[in-house]
Amino acid sequence: MKKILRVLVPAAFLLFAATASAVDDFQVTGNVTEKTADSITVMKGKERFQIAINKDTKMTGDAKVGGKVTIKYKMHASSIEAKDAAAPAKEAKPAAKKK
Repeated sequence: MKKILRVLVPAAFLLFAATASAVDDFQVTGNVTEKTADSITVMKGKERFQIAINKDTKMTGDAKVGGKVTIKYKMHASSIEAKDAAAPAKEAKPAAKKK
């Protein structure tokens, strides 16, 4: 029993770690509407995706305007600025009835 646990626990840990690291991986497939030296814009249905590209972006084939592409990308925050929480709204008191 201990031998099985010695194998299963590390395997489960590695499986969880691999899944957790893939949280920020995304993919979009659509038609190229614009391509510049530093970005590519893809329409997927009514949604527009403008994704930055650089010298490290791996491209296979020639992504031309009007062509269909699949883009794999990562999303991460470059900065976060915390704001003070707004004070909770006070409920309005009902007006007193006059007799």
